[in-house]
Amino acid sequence: MRTRATLTGIFASVSVLVIGWQFGAAAISTATSASHGTTTTGTSTGAAPAGTPTTGASNGSASTGTTTGTTAAAGPKDGSYTGTSESTQFGNVQVKVVVAGGKITDVQSLQLTDSGGRSVQISNYAAPILRSEVIKAQSAKVSNVSGATYTTDGYLSSVQSALDQAGF
Repeated sequence: MRTRATLTGIFASVSVLVIGWQFGAAAISTATSASHGTTTTGTSTGAAPAGTPTTGASNGSASTGTTTGTTAAAGPKDGSYTGTSESTQFGNVQVKVVVAGGKITDVQSLQLTDSGGRSVQISNYAAPILRSEVIKAQSAKVSNVSGATYTTDGYLSSVQSALDQAGF
């Protein structure tokens, strides 16, 4: 009976991943951005005078991304890019993305959720899956890891902020 329940759980997880993949990662990415909010700082080129800084809604994270890289003629810039520290219900999540040859070559977890033993287990389970999927997709637009929604949302938001710095 226990084996049947385990197999049913695995089947349900795979089904969720397949369905999410079939309907496109764009909806997941949009939902992720909407649930966490994003911080945008820059200069306005529209209605406001040039040079006027604009700031979007913040997700409450205190850390900002940092960049170390070289410039390329066009496309993504090679280097290491640290994403923003994303606050989740179970702790902060932050990653560093390595770009070489204009492609994502590595994603390193700098900080994962740590509020309780179960949260640590979930993050340790989800992080390698998310790393692999981001490298394979060359994007933060990948499906959620079933059972690790908060970790996935924080991880992918941090990845996206690093990719934005790299010029993806």
